Amino acid sequence: MKQIVLATRNQGKIKEVRDILRDLDIEILTLDDFASAPDVVEDGETFFENALKKARAVSELTGKDVIADDSGLEVDILGGKPGVFSSRYSGPDATDESNICKLLEELREVPEEKRGACFRCIIVLYRPQGDYRVFEDKLRGRISLRPEGQNGFGYDPIFYVPEIGMTVAQMSSDMKNRISHRGKAVLALKKYLQLGESRERRD
Repeated sequence: MKQIVLATRNQGKIKEVRDILRDLDIEILTLDDFASAPDVVEDGETFFENALKKARAVSELTGKDVIADDSGLEVDILGGKPGVFSSRYSGPDATDESNICKLLEELREVPEEKRGACFRCIIVLYRPQGDYRVFEDKLRGRISLRPEGQNGFGYDPIFYVPEIGMTVAQMSSDMKNRISHRGKAVLALKKYLQLGESRERRD
């Protein structure tokens, strides 16, 4: 069975990716499987730069194909912030709760119709020989007035999707994987991997 390393220790991301790729003939390893795996500093100016940096560093360490993503929240009225700083928006010791509290406080006087936002995800599949493929997608919505829902992670409890009528944290895992920025990007990656499997079988 082919092994691919998912370059994260985030248990929410690990579950999402494994759920979507579970019917492929692939074993998904993570950084937890490699004691010497570095915590790559995400200092790029774009999601792509961060994802590529993580993927390359982990591939060089493990010698394996690597999936790395960088994703975040872009709020229209804040000029696209927090963007690449989404996971550490409230400081170096940020938690999901502290990031949500900071964002809600910044938007406290902003009416619902001006709270538009976008979840964006970039995924890089990197191979040890140095070539890579990029998959990306996004999800439009708005920032709710208060957290709602117990599922998901990150900003999911305050990201409301009008077409669905609920926050991402109120959705089931299957629904989230179908419509979310990361879910759709991983589905595109899955189609690419399936084509590779089918080519290998023909060969």
